[in-house]
Amino acid sequence: MTPSDTLAGLTLSEFSDRLASAEPVPGGGSASAIAGSFAASLLAMVARLSVDRPKYAGYQQTHARGLATGERGRAVLLELADADARAYVGFAAARKLPRETADEQSVRDGRTRIAARAASEVPLSVVDECARLLDDITAMAGRSNLNAASDLEVAARLAAAAARGAAANVLINLPMVGDEGYAATTTETLQGMLEAIERNAATVAEICGGGALREPEPE
Repeated sequence: MTPSDTLAGLTLSEFSDRLASAEPVPGGGSASAIAGSFAASLLAMVARLSVDRPKYAGYQQTHARGLATGERGRAVLLELADADARAYVGFAAARKLPRETADEQSVRDGRTRIAARAASEVPLSVVDECARLLDDITAMAGRSNLNAASDLEVAARLAAAAARGAAANVLINLPMVGDEGYAATTTETLQGMLEAIERNAATVAEICGGGALREPEPE
């Protein structure tokens, strides 16, 4: 993958072919981000299917926010898919640096730490974006078009899976950052986000499965 490539510019078939190839990028991190972008697209779709429907007139504020979050999320997550691929390319390049002398080893180690940090920060951003999505997906559950309730549940499950996938990439890169304080803080932050994500996903499944509307959000 070259710097000029964008995964968003590929057809689904082309992306699938690249993902299935022996090339290291795109990989699981990019796949997670793209799964998250699909969740965002579904949130936007459900919002559009609910706006201006008389039955759901009391939820317009929720729909407007969900639409904005979905549109933002699908753009950001597609950008993060490319950023994840670039981060891996940078990490792989650092690991290929020469290490025959002490100076070379020092340079290689320093570049590896910098690249590993970037390779952990990008998927952490994916988790954060998925958490944002799930906040609004949860708010929309029971406050949007009931005919699209299953689509909203799919959005929640995709966002949760995307977050878990991205989290795996964060955790695998943290030990190579060489900063125990950063690793500990990041792991704690990550765990908190994942717990909130799982709670929200379970709430969405329960509400969508119930098939009933609930009270509008408080003003």
